[in-house]
Amino acid sequence: MPELFVEEWKSMSYVNGTMMQFFHWYYPSDGTLWNEVKEKATELAEAGITALWLPPAYKGGSGGYDTGYGVYDLFDLGEFDQKDSIRTKYGTKEEFLTGIKAAQQAGIQIYADIVLNHKDSADETEEVYAAAYYESNRNQRVIADGKLEKIQAYTKFTFPGRGDKYSSMKWHWWHFDSVVYNNWRPGESPQKVYLFEGKGHDDFVNLEKGNYDFLLGCDLDMQNEEVRGELDYWGKWFLDITGVDGFRIDAVKHIPTWFYRQWLSAMRDHAQKELFSVGEYWENNLGSLLNYIDLTGGEMSLVDVPLHYNFHSASKVGSSYDLRRILDNTLMQTKPELAVTFVENHDSQPLQSLESVVESWFKPLAYALILLRREGYPCLFYADYYGAHYKDKGYEIWLDSHRFLIDKFLYARTNYAYGDQYDYFDHWDIIGWTRLGDGDHPQGMAVVMSNGAGGSKWMEVGKPNTEFYDLTEHIAEPVITNEYGWGEFRCNGGSVSVWVQS
Repeated sequence: MPELFVEEWKSMSYVNGTMMQFFHWYYPSDGTLWNEVKEKATELAEAGITALWLPPAYKGGSGGYDTGYGVYDLFDLGEFDQKDSIRTKYGTKEEFLTGIKAAQQAGIQIYADIVLNHKDSADETEEVYAAAYYESNRNQRVIADGKLEKIQAYTKFTFPGRGDKYSSMKWHWWHFDSVVYNNWRPGESPQKVYLFEGKGHDDFVNLEKGNYDFLLGCDLDMQNEEVRGELDYWGKWFLDITGVDGFRIDAVKHIPTWFYRQWLSAMRDHAQKELFSVGEYWENNLGSLLNYIDLTGGEMSLVDVPLHYNFHSASKVGSSYDLRRILDNTLMQTKPELAVTFVENHDSQPLQSLESVVESWFKPLAYALILLRREGYPCLFYADYYGAHYKDKGYEIWLDSHRFLIDKFLYARTNYAYGDQYDYFDHWDIIGWTRLGDGDHPQGMAVVMSNGAGGSKWMEVGKPNTEFYDLTEHIAEPVITNEYGWGEFRCNGGSVSVWVQS
């Protein structure tokens, strides 16, 4: 959705909304991110950013080093001495709330990353009877005779550093349906999924591995009324404490589709506002994403994973990739109103489990595609904007900053990317499109890109006898349109040019 859709935000100076993922997996564990949000909010708003997706703000299993996806305590936002740390990886609760307030005062919405699929790093073990299933096929029992075995699992969460503040609920094995670790047999191979006595895997989840309910840690039993009640209570508490404007929802393909229909409805009723929400359904299959949208009644957008993989493939293949196909089989093309488009994120970046890197040379082309077209709601990646440097698994990684060009694309998105769109996806290694403007933004724009040798393309911008210049500064000579509003717009090889009215 290229335009901000919430009624109360229509008065904002930026009409075309742009989200930014304001972190990456290897962001330093020094507790500075929330302060960086506060310090950079104004300059980000001036650049054209209208929303920030912030990482999980609650305490993870490794305390001040945890990225937040291995959830320990949802109610500890960097306030309690738990897991050897008071702050989280990103800062303290006070700094988190201050950062949110600063961003909102600058005109930026805040989307909070929430992880409700699992908990991790319990305080104590419990003994429980369970049935062992093969990790690779959760429908096949390891022991076929139906007998259960007693295991020792880390499933008891008492939160000794927080006690009963904010919530008195303590978590036990019956709040979960499965784990993947038996403390009596650590490191066993092949790995098993232990389904607890009296439990079944949640329904209406992804069917990979037979049933992809279990992802990691202690898998929450969404059939349990006490679990659903606590998550409902926490969500309302979190909204009251933070005042966030929406959610990025992690691992939705592992959670029953009916759960988020209920939960988001309750949160929106409580907040009395739209609460934009985008789910992470990581699968390079358009049909799966469309099916999820159908089953959830369109209650949330989804990240456009197939588009990301198109970018990944195009960047690897180079000039032999057919650019006419770059949007094929994507949400951006098929369901643009619910597509959150992105180039890279914390899961796909180098050395991560879903590594699927978009090579640096292609990233300007990819960002032009998500920022300057009318389809989808684009999301920038922190490491693509600022660059990144980190070491892991014996490797040293340097990621380039593309801020110079992204800022120019943001300027064009804010001022020129409006109105009718004419596509010229008519050549395998050079494509383009134009935006003709609207009543409030009457100036035209032409975008042309090539993964080959470059060249030119005649395109209509609807502005007769008008001079255009290349905003990217790649080409110095201006273009003058003819009496019919057509111009011959150029780009260099392996590059993109954005032509706007002088």
